[in-house]
Amino acid sequence: MVVIELQNVQFQAFHGLYEGEEKTGGPYEVNVKVMYEEGDTSFDDLRTTINYVDIFDIVKQRMQVPTPLLEKVAQGIMRKIRHQFPFVEEIAISIYKLEPPIINFQGKIGVTLHKKFER
Repeated sequence: MVVIELQNVQFQAFHGLYEGEEKTGGPYEVNVKVMYEEGDTSFDDLRTTINYVDIFDIVKQRMQVPTPLLEKVAQGIMRKIRHQFPFVEEIAISIYKLEPPIINFQGKIGVTLHKKFER
């Protein structure tokens, strides 16, 4: 199995339910794992795998659309990846809000969606 990964990718985005989040935004971190069976490929050409730049472009595009819930953002990323690469068998996406608007909170909050697809 091949796993294409993006780890700790940082974005400034405008997601959230709380007043002002859609205007001020904040820093986010995204992790993505895309898994598929490699079959008989020898990996001699980029066309025989998934280009991580394509995955980054999907994530970047979706992160630019303000959305109240991070679950919806992750779901949109997952759907686009699966549409573009229908042979993918499993996807895991984590999105973290690095500066959540919670008084006296230090750390990050987030969601993870993980799905296995039937072949």
